[in-house]
Formats: sequence, C-alpha cells, structure tokens
Amino acid sequence: MAEVLVYVDHVDGAVRKPTLELLTLARRIGEPVAVALGAGAADTAATAAEYGATRVLTADAPEFADYLVVPKVDALQAAYQAVNPAAVLFPSSAEGKEIAARLAVRIGSGIITDAVDLEQGDEGPVATQSVFAAAYTTKSRITKGTPVITVKPNSAAPEAAPAAGAAEALEVSFSEQATGTKVVSRAARESTGRPDLTEAAIVVSGGRGVGGAENFPVVEALADSLGAAVGASRAAVDAGWYPHTNQVGQTGKTVSPQLYIAAGISGAIQHRAGMQTSKTIVAVNKDAEAPIFDLVDYGVVGDLFEVVPQLTEEVKTRKG
Repeated sequence: MAEVLVYVDHVDGAVRKPTLELLTLARRIGEPVAVALGAGAADTAATAAEYGATRVLTADAPEFADYLVVPKVDALQAAYQAVNPAAVLFPSSAEGKEIAARLAVRIGSGIITDAVDLEQGDEGPVATQSVFAAAYTTKSRITKGTPVITVKPNSAAPEAAPAAGAAEALEVSFSEQATGTKVVSRAARESTGRPDLTEAAIVVSGGRGVGGAENFPVVEALADSLGAAVGASRAAVDAGWYPHTNQVGQTGKTVSPQLYIAAGISGAIQHRAGMQTSKTIVAVNKDAEAPIFDLVDYGVVGDLFEVVPQLTEEVKTRKG
C-alpha cells in the first residue's frame, strides 16, 4: 500500500486533535507516515503510532523556531523526496495551508484546501469540499503531481489503530530562503481555559442581538457549561464587543463543530460561510424571519436573555 505523508501539528510534543483526524483519514488512502518538526518532535511518535502512523519522521533545529514557515517547507520537501508518497496531508490551519501551498509549488503538484472528507477513488484521493460560502458541496481530485490536501478540523472522528510508528531522523538541508524572515519576539496568548475555536466540538456564538460587550457573559456562561468555545459574528466584533480572534465567518475563522449555537445572530451570508458545515446548528433569535432559521436544525424564536440563561441552567442541572 502506498504511503501518505501527514504533517504533525504539535506543541512541544503534544499532538493536537486535527493531526489525529488526519491520520484517521490517511488510512483510507494508504499507510500514514507522520512528519513532526521542532522541539518535542520525537515525543509525538507514540501518539502518532497509536493512530496508525507506520513511521514518524522527526527533525529539530533552531531554524524551525527562529524563522517563519520556510524551514518547515524545506523539511516537508525532504520528507517528500525520501518517501515519494501518494499524497501529503496538512491541517487547514493558517500555517498548515501556507506550508502546503509552498510545498505544492516546489513539487509541481495541485492542491486542495479546506477539505471536509477524503476517500480513495479510482484515480487517486478524492476530497469533499464545501464551497461558495458553503452553498455547494463538491468532490475533487488532483490531476497533476502528488495530491497536497489540507483538511478542516472536526472533519473526521479520530480512530485509534496502533501501528509501529518508529521515530526516524529526517535529514534536512535548509535553503537560502529559510532565514529570510526572522521571529524577533513572541507573546503567549492569554488562556481562557476554553478549547480552541477552530478545533472545538461545540461552539457558542453571539451576534448583534447580544447588545454589547457587557452582555457577552450570557454567551460565555452557556459555552462554559457545555465545555465549548466562544465565537462572535462580524457585527459583534466590528462593534468592539468581542475580539477579532473569535470572529466566525468569511472574514474570520471557519468552524465545523458537532454543535453550533448561534445567539442573537441574524444569519448573514458572511457568517454562514464560516459555520455552515457544522453538524448540528441551533439558533436563538427573537426575529422569526431571521435568515439563520433557514439553515438551522433547531430554532428558538425568543429573547436570548431569557432563553440562553435557562438553557445554561438546564445543562448544569443535567450535568450534576
């Protein structure tokens, strides 16, 4: 069976959930070979093996931390040349998509971004995408070179399938371009204790109907009761009620959780483009004609300041 390269997204050796999803999808089209780079790369081997990696190629060098993106592209190109894979998979993060695009150019291959499913076709991997503001679903395949595909978080449920997963050192020669952009400082993001927005299984978002920054704790309380991430519409972000990093939509982040709850969000196309692939969508809005109700699985016509606190209390009661 052909091998499939999987880029490992990790933090000091702790493998993030989108990588486990990629390994699960990779097993549909071949034997996963993981590529882990940077500090703690070797520590990812056990987890990668648990989810099906037959090998884990690892490399650590100061360049991965001191410079942006290009050293990792150099490493992925080295891995590609060493393995000659049937496909290369990346998580659809900002970094993942940039590395994927640069790699595709270097190896002369086509690229598919933001896939939501992956299967083996008669002529190679076939990727499912949600396109044109999630109005259509398409199935596509790469017709030139080795398929390079990025996959949205929450596109597949991680499934363990223990394999050998032995760690192997990857020899990397850095190009002249690798040191072109240097990282001069870093600042840790303040932790909220909530899951990352793009990876969360549940997202609770607030919109214009929340009425102000002082009212967002109503949305946060529901999110915390569910162990969810907090999102916001562009209207709420533009009004300064919530940080731009939490914006869901075409000009914000794209999410695809198991459950998406929209509180006080009208459902403009800009917002829908960022959450329409959610598995189950629930909306609370006092306007019965709001466009969001054309999209939802469950809708509540009512004042969010009455409905959401009751929902929060009900969740807390059922939990304990």
